[in-house]
Amino acid sequence: MNSAIRMAPLHGIRIIDMTSVLMGPFASQALGDMGADVIKIEAPSGDLVRQIGPARHEGMGAIFLNANRNKRSVVLDLKQPEGVAVLKRLLVGADVLMYNVRPQAMGRLGLDYEVVSAINPRLVYAGLFGFGQDGPYAARPAYDDLIQGAATLSHLIARASGGPPRYVPTAVADRIVGQTAVGAILASLLARERSGRGDRVDIPMFETMVAFVLGDHLAGLTFEPPLDDGGYPRQLSPERRPYRTKDGYICALVYNDKQWEGFLKGIGRESLAQEDPRFASFSVRSRHIDHVYGWLSGVFEQRTTAEWMRLLEAADVPFMPMHDLRSILSDPHLLATGFFQSVQHPTEGAIHSMRPAPRWQVHQPEEARLAPTLGEHTVDVLREAGLADAEIERLVEAGVAREAA
Repeated sequence: MNSAIRMAPLHGIRIIDMTSVLMGPFASQALGDMGADVIKIEAPSGDLVRQIGPARHEGMGAIFLNANRNKRSVVLDLKQPEGVAVLKRLLVGADVLMYNVRPQAMGRLGLDYEVVSAINPRLVYAGLFGFGQDGPYAARPAYDDLIQGAATLSHLIARASGGPPRYVPTAVADRIVGQTAVGAILASLLARERSGRGDRVDIPMFETMVAFVLGDHLAGLTFEPPLDDGGYPRQLSPERRPYRTKDGYICALVYNDKQWEGFLKGIGRESLAQEDPRFASFSVRSRHIDHVYGWLSGVFEQRTTAEWMRLLEAADVPFMPMHDLRSILSDPHLLATGFFQSVQHPTEGAIHSMRPAPRWQVHQPEEARLAPTLGEHTVDVLREAGLADAEIERLVEAGVAREAA
């Protein structure tokens, strides 16, 4: 097959990545996984998430390793005018600029869209930040926890559990907004190919997460006047949880009528729908979901997890094991697909690496570049931008740029 056809999907796309912590880096890693050349711009102190442990070496924490593969690290001090000037030189040959500071901060740096688009009219200028810029929250800072609460997730957890409001124990807003940004950037690149012109695209956290959550939970509030107080009853049922078995837990979803037929046959209760009309059909079960899930909880306690797995598989009822953070590493499906790979990082030694989930038949990207050390690629990237070695040396001596120690 022609080697050009076998190139990764984003081969030849260069991204200047000014993002830090998680939301932006998660997005730029996904683009790097697709073959883009992602140049990560870091302050002299490095991305803050480098410091989140555990770690074998300073500045190479686990979360950083898992959000920054397929990137090259360049250190520039953007508090110095010369650092901004070097960044502008990098933008001349770039396709995308990503940032996740507030737009007002980009303006103070002299990197607002009007300035940058004059340097490179084909550039996609992608901002990932808290709030849409035409509302009263425009200048506010935002973090995952704040957006979870504001987008009703904490309220929904309390409503479902009967306990206090809580945050989801993962950076769900950062990652969902980051994934949304990937789609927006790819759409902008496609539009550029058609029009020849770049664009500014804003990806606000608050609006993105409100749409994500309320797609399920706006419910009766969709209508005017409202039909109810909102919320998807099945998802809010206090009984919606992994089922306790004789010896552990299992995740199972007996959902549609066909699955209920198979399940009831498997446990010898085919007549239940005639005995209790609350089980008669999908719509009726939905109206009595707390009772239905409560009944299932009692049934699942009667057999072991292995027994349920065999029964559910035979009945074609969806199920999965309830993994913990250790057992997931030996899941037989993930082992068979090579999802977890033991790799040798140049500085961190043996680590578990998770391969990108998408797989291409023709355009599969090459093996991943592991997360970089701070400033590992500063010299290489500045040379590619046309800076002479003497100029690079001067920038390093002046503290404008930094190379790996």
